[in-house]
Amino acid sequence: MQYDETPPEMPRRRFGPIPVRMLVPNVITLLAICAGLTAIRLSTEGRMELAVAAIVFAAVLDGIDGRVARMIKGQSKFGAELDSLADFVNFGVAPGLILYFWQLHDLNNVGWIAAMVFAISGGLRLARFNATMDDPNKPAFAANFFTGVPAPAGAITVLLPVYMAFLGAPTPPAVLTALYTLLIAFLMVSRLPVFSGKTVKMRVAPEMVLPLFVSVVLFIALLIGYPWHILSACSVLYLLSLPLGWRSYRDHQRAAAAQESPSPSSSPAPAGAKPTLVVPETAAKDDRPNRLN
Repeated sequence: MQYDETPPEMPRRRFGPIPVRMLVPNVITLLAICAGLTAIRLSTEGRMELAVAAIVFAAVLDGIDGRVARMIKGQSKFGAELDSLADFVNFGVAPGLILYFWQLHDLNNVGWIAAMVFAISGGLRLARFNATMDDPNKPAFAANFFTGVPAPAGAITVLLPVYMAFLGAPTPPAVLTALYTLLIAFLMVSRLPVFSGKTVKMRVAPEMVLPLFVSVVLFIALLIGYPWHILSACSVLYLLSLPLGWRSYRDHQRAAAAQESPSPSSSPAPAGAKPTLVVPETAAKDDRPNRLN
């Protein structure tokens, strides 16, 4: 009787040491989730201004975490999945509940359906983004465009009636708010090409660095001092820019189609055809020099 003297294979460790740079973007994403959940709580307590401010803060953190991950090379599949879940909570569920507790509850079930459709549209939009992120059939210019309004922009834009109410404007009827909510939800799941600032590589001239810093600081100061004015203006300008994104996408599409289609002059000659000698016009004439006799 023989025994196998081969020692049993040691179990492999499933997780190895994780660099700190991989954790920093995830911590920012978790802070964004905390902001979104806090916004839901504040809306249930009737503190709408703080709830909207928490959504804006979550949107700022959402714009930072991806750039920080690319800057310190801390991208990971775990971080991408966590970011999608955070976006669904912060920019799908939280804005829908804020609108419901603010005014849509006056419509009872109809208002709840509008809020629920917006939240579901945010989830569908994020799922489509993840599914088509690595699509090899996408043209090169399509990387500069989103398909549909992105979730953070949809969350900021859908709260436009709330901003206007904070400014002292007459509160719109609940039916109009519900229709506006459904419109933004439709734009999120639509196929509308929307400008994307993530993939556009921009360079700043050295003489424009300081003016750019001043402009950023000025914008942040205005956002802090006049938040509802700035958010209202940004939401309106963003909605007005949507047709420009669609037009730019169509122009790129036509240019790409024109480059792919063969020109008539480059079409191959039919089989069996004899080459035709083209005689220049000057050669057909008498090339003897003109002399005065």
